[in-house]
Amino acid sequence: MSQTYTLVNPYNNEQIGEYEYTSWTQIEEKLALLKTGQKVQRKTAAYERANVLAKLAGLLKENAEKMARLITIETGKTISDSRVEMIRAVNATIASSEEARQISGESLDSDAYAPAGGKIGVVCWRPLGTIFCITPFNFPINIAMHKIGPAYAAGNAILFKPGPQNTATSQLLVELCYEAGMPESVLQFCMPPLADLDKLNAHPDVNAINFTGGTAAANAIAAAAGYKKLLLELGGNDPLIIMDDADLEAAATSAINHRFATAGQRCTAAKRLFVHASVYDQFRDILVAKSAALVIGDPMDDNTFVGPVIHMGAAKEIRQRIEGAIEDGATVALGNQYDGAFVHPTILENVRANSEVMIEETFGPVMPLFKFEDVEEIIPVINNTAYGLQAGIFSNNLSVIRYLFEELDVGTLATNEGPGFRTEHFPFGGVKESGVGREGIKYAIREMSYTKTLVI
Repeated sequence: MSQTYTLVNPYNNEQIGEYEYTSWTQIEEKLALLKTGQKVQRKTAAYERANVLAKLAGLLKENAEKMARLITIETGKTISDSRVEMIRAVNATIASSEEARQISGESLDSDAYAPAGGKIGVVCWRPLGTIFCITPFNFPINIAMHKIGPAYAAGNAILFKPGPQNTATSQLLVELCYEAGMPESVLQFCMPPLADLDKLNAHPDVNAINFTGGTAAANAIAAAAGYKKLLLELGGNDPLIIMDDADLEAAATSAINHRFATAGQRCTAAKRLFVHASVYDQFRDILVAKSAALVIGDPMDDNTFVGPVIHMGAAKEIRQRIEGAIEDGATVALGNQYDGAFVHPTILENVRANSEVMIEETFGPVMPLFKFEDVEEIIPVINNTAYGLQAGIFSNNLSVIRYLFEELDVGTLATNEGPGFRTEHFPFGGVKESGVGREGIKYAIREMSYTKTLVI
């Protein structure tokens, strides 16, 4: 008897649909099919893969509004946010198409070290085989195309597992991939029950795993995967630093966009704000005024900025984190209001450096403010977390920017921009428990390939 799961709209709790999990027998059939697809990919020239991805980009653009509405129905993300996601998904697909033509190795003379002279090493990049691509709920199409696009461009076969909440959206994406020309033997959708995931991650026909999600799930993947290649894009507890020379209006707008958009459910959200004491009061007042004016409500309304979080359980967890900070001495400058799966944008002051809301990743619209006098004093506070994804700073002082760039344990520091800055062709990833490897189309292609050398 097949197992099923039911999805509801987080905004109004209306049922979206009932779906069947993929059985283990079906999983093995899909992996066997993908193994034949690896042979298909070997015979598919780079320009042909590029053309398929270019066609897919066009199909995604044609279906952008339909997919954006599906994303909003499934996740509660605002329709304006979902439309931006579709623009980025199209860009990621275009970039994958372009990079498919640019995969190149190098030639090396062997005489650099005696006595190995007289030979040339021709270094080529080759696909790993079948990539198991696992995506989260918050950017179901964009993140999927940051995995499927480069995996296909590199010549791999792909087993695609989205977050269960994104079933309808992801199934539509796979249909469009087929329409663009990806063979079914090269791309397969699956939704295994949780109990089968360890077995799937360990399966010998899975050659690599590309996962975006939480640290606990990543630990389980790593434990099961053994010697498989892993590309893990995990959580973040990203700081935004406001220096005394900052453009406060721009900084406040960026803080809101990088924290309260997507109801704060981004790994690169500005989860902690460090504000120089000389501008703290002024910045706080601007930030609170702008945040209080945000429209909270129906995510299908074009004017809504903050919709619900993904489900009631997530809202409860965020509330507990906020209440814990208040018990530790924090005060509420704005928010701390709840309505079902809605968490109103919340700004906290007087937050202790060792409070859970400062150390752990909070996946929701809560913004703790931390006042500082000297930039050196915030380095240990910022680095005192398991994560190290990205950071942002508002300042035009190059010496301060360079100092922070060297001292912060992060993968990227964005200047006069929030920590959520990302573009398709930049490397993306962090240090510590923020992940292993780098995404960004060109870099992801390398992660999902291996070098093979011919000595002549």
